[in-house]
Order: sequence, then structure tokens, then C-alpha cells
Amino acid sequence: MPCPSCSRSSPWLNVRLQGDKNGNTRPRQPGGKDAHAYPWDRSSLKSMALDLRQFEKLDTYASQVTVKSGLDALVSDLLQEAHSDLERVRAIWIWICHHIEYDIEAAQEKDRQAFKPTTILQTQKTNCDGYAGLFERMCRIAGVQCVTVPGYSKGFGYQPGQSFSGEFDHAWNAVFLEGRWHLVDSTWGSGLVDSTTSKFTFLYNEFYFLTHPALFIEDHFPDNKNWQLLKPPQSLRQFENNMYHKSEFYNKGMLSAHPQTSIIKTANGKVTVTIESCAPTLFMFMLNGKQEHGLLSLRKNGMKLDVYPPTVGTHKLQIFAKGNSEIYSSVLEYTLKCHYADIDVRLPAELHQPVGPSWFSEQMGITKPSHTEPVIYTSDGRCSVSFGVEEGVSVLASLHGDDGPVTEEAQRRYIFQLQREKRTELKVQLPHAGKFALKIFVKKRQEPGNYVFVFNYLLCCTNSKVNWPVFPESFGNWGQDNELLEPLSGVLPANHDVPFKLKLHGVAKALVKGQDTWPLTLNREGYWEGSCSTAGCQEVYVMVLENANHNFYSYILKYKVNAQ
Repeated sequence: MPCPSCSRSSPWLNVRLQGDKNGNTRPRQPGGKDAHAYPWDRSSLKSMALDLRQFEKLDTYASQVTVKSGLDALVSDLLQEAHSDLERVRAIWIWICHHIEYDIEAAQEKDRQAFKPTTILQTQKTNCDGYAGLFERMCRIAGVQCVTVPGYSKGFGYQPGQSFSGEFDHAWNAVFLEGRWHLVDSTWGSGLVDSTTSKFTFLYNEFYFLTHPALFIEDHFPDNKNWQLLKPPQSLRQFENNMYHKSEFYNKGMLSAHPQTSIIKTANGKVTVTIESCAPTLFMFMLNGKQEHGLLSLRKNGMKLDVYPPTVGTHKLQIFAKGNSEIYSSVLEYTLKCHYADIDVRLPAELHQPVGPSWFSEQMGITKPSHTEPVIYTSDGRCSVSFGVEEGVSVLASLHGDDGPVTEEAQRRYIFQLQREKRTELKVQLPHAGKFALKIFVKKRQEPGNYVFVFNYLLCCTNSKVNWPVFPESFGNWGQDNELLEPLSGVLPANHDVPFKLKLHGVAKALVKGQDTWPLTLNREGYWEGSCSTAGCQEVYVMVLENANHNFYSYILKYKVNAQ
């Protein structure tokens, strides 16, 4: 939430030094003992124990109260459902956050009229000085001790690592409840301003109501160090250098992140970021606005991200988390300083996130993978990946490299999918050396819609002699538990006798059809065997008769024949 030009000398800083109409005198300043009153064990975001469910009725009521006359009448209406100081503060907070819009023009022009409660009630707009002054005035009318606290903030336009000097750029409040001070910021609780359009949007943010001081200090630095409510208090230099976790970092259930500084340098062309969360969470990242040049793997409670900047220089890294909602929100932002770019680590552009199996792939029906790590190295350009598949789930896979294959059909033809009981096996042959994304998709057979991307493996091969052809094309009648032993290449040599060996379940007869037809016979081990000549044909098909009483064969495999 921006505060482009909050003044150091807000008129409300003078009002709070005087008594108000109810006879309240200036509240006491926080002392050393206050700083010991807020131990934080990462279990709560608040400075006092709260069950937000207790406010449900009050919140609904307060958000719907309308201004009928002046400020006193408004506060009186709000207090109809409030029966304690905490509830009085809550009702005032909810009303301001849902009714007062951030006024960008007034903030930029330093329009002092916009600070006055009468003006704010008329326009329902103000800047952060006005928010804080209105909050303080309403609390005073309600009989609750409240002060306005000016200071610096990491808000709109903040850049990681920037320094602060000159006029304070923000204002917020402290309220005295149950014997101690608590911090609130109704400006940032009300919504946000879009950096591209400079338009304000109401978007309630619970985080800034009675925020724990250990978290509030991350983006609020008060003029008086006592209002940090911390012991020892932070210096301005510490505030500037400390990692800034956005409110959504905590709203989405994040606990910690490493590195703990906002500006980080690469080591041998690489940076690693880890996040710990209190529950399984989906993440994504962007480097310079693109989801490229990184490997993000999900962990049970968090994630690990390896980033390989493509060029020397300064890069912007943003990390997003999904949490319980359907929307990814920005939770962290780093500035990367890269002094050496490792060009040998170039990753495929189609390598989407996450990489490697995780709790999420298991949730989507893929279990017990043969490869638990996200990167698979192959010396001969071939590998086999298998995993369990839950009942009713279909799997689809495709192979992607920056220099081919390019068509959707070709992306799947370098993978041959086998089904054995409740496990799926993916045989992969790489067309050449390099790095490839093996993308895994799933779909529940009974549900409409497309396949959904779940995760991918990064396949790496440095053997320049690798030059595998595509697998044969398989059709819908290629049944479960079938197995192809030979030929695995989907391109057969011309004018050759080619041996065939397959395990086929539930078929009465099998044959190979080129220019002529060659039957396959069932041996003692349960394999259908035979051979065919590729002379005089461009394509070869494997066909099966599924029922001896039928007289039509189904295509199950298709091979191309090399031109002579």
C-alpha cells in the first residue's frame, strides 16, 4: 500500500498532545517493560491472543454502518455491537478499512484538507496521515487510548536495500488494550494501489490489525524507537538491510526464508532460496518477469529454488505462494547480483514449475515414483521413469527441449508409455544431447476438461553421440499391461527383416502388416513373436484381433520405414 508523500508534521500529531472532548489525556509512552510483553514463537501473527471467529458478527455489522451525520454519531452507531475496548477498536478498524479509499492525488499534492475527519467523511478518501488521524480520533471518542505514529515504511515503490532519509513517508497507530500497546495500520488494511494504473482497490488485509511487533518492524520504522515495542530495538540501518517479508508471506502461512537478506550474490552462477511454511503450499517464481532459469521443487512444508541467472548483472527475483486461495500472491522479492553466468546450465524454456515429484503430485494421483529427485542424468540418452497411478487417473507425458522436438506429436513420440498393473512406466529416448523437460500431466477419466500439468523432470545428457529416433506411434487399443520389447525404434530400416516381440493381453491373434502380412505367434513365456520384411512399404502396423469370433483387426502400433 503506497504512501507517496505522508508529511512528518501531520496535524493529528498536534491533536494527540492535547486532551480530547471526553477528557482523555495523552497516553503514556511505551517503556522498557512493554518490549518484553510480546514474545514471538511464530505461532501467531498477533500481539495478543485472538480468535477471529469472535469478530464475525461484529465485522459484518461494522462494515455495513453508514455515515448519518458527524463523527460522534458514527462512532456511537459502531459501538452498538461493541462491548469491550478490543471490540470498540475492531469496529472502528473494520469500518475505516471498508469505507475509506486511499487518495493518491491528495497524497501527492500534500493536501492537508484531506486529513480532516469532516473532509474524510464527506469524500471517503484520504492518505495515510488521514487514515491514522481518523483512527485516533474515533478511538478517542470511543474512550480507547490511541496515538498516531509517524515513520518510514517499505510500501509503494520500495526497492530492496534502499535507504531512508528526510521526511517520514507513512503514519499508523498504536492502541492501548488490556494493559499494553498494540500496533495497527488501517491504510494498509484497507487495500492497495496498482503500480501500473495508480488505481486504488479495496482489498481487506487482516495482517495489519494488532500485528506482532516482531513482524510489524519488517515494513514499519517509527520515529520513536520505543514504538517498535522490541527489545533491543532495531536501528534504521538494520531496518534498511533486513529482509522484507510481505504481509502475504505470513498470510499464506510462511514461517521463514533463507537467505535472510534482500540482496544476494550468486555463487558459481547460482543462488538457492528456501522457504519454510506451516502447511503444504504451492509456489512459483519469476526472474525478471519470466518463469525461466530456475528449478523449483516443492517440499512437504515449503520449497527449494535454485536460480541460474542467464547474464551477468542485477536481476529481480519474485516468489509467489498460493496458500488456501486460488490466487498466487507475491510473498518475497530479492535482488540478485550475478558476477558470473554459467552458460552450461541453460535450462529449457518449457521447464515449468514445480520440478520433481512431491506432495502435490501425490495429491494428483501419482505415487511412489522411481525417481524422487527432480534431475535425471543419462549417459546413453535413455531412461525409464515409473510411478504408481491411482484408480481412474490417466497420465500423459511430453518431452521438450529448446532445439526440438517442436510439434506436439513429436514431443510425445520420444516417450513410450507402458502400463503394468497400477504403475505407469515412461521409457524415454532423447533425440540428441542436451537438457529436456519431461512434463507429466494427469486427468481423471470421469471428469471433463483437459489434462492438468503436475510436475516435470529435468533430463540431462552430455553424450554428443546420442541420436535416438522416435518410438512407434501407439493407438487407443494399446492396452493396459502390454509390453513392447522390440523394435523400440519407431523408424525401421528399408528392405530388412525386422523381428517383433511384444506382450499383449486379451487378444486372440496378432500380426504385422507391411506390404504383406506376417502373423505373430504366442510363445511359452507369453510373448507374441515374429518378423516382417520392410521391402516395398513406407509404414508398418501391428494389428490385433481381440476376439476370435470377430473378423476385424485393430491397429495398436505404427512404424515408419526409412526411405531407400
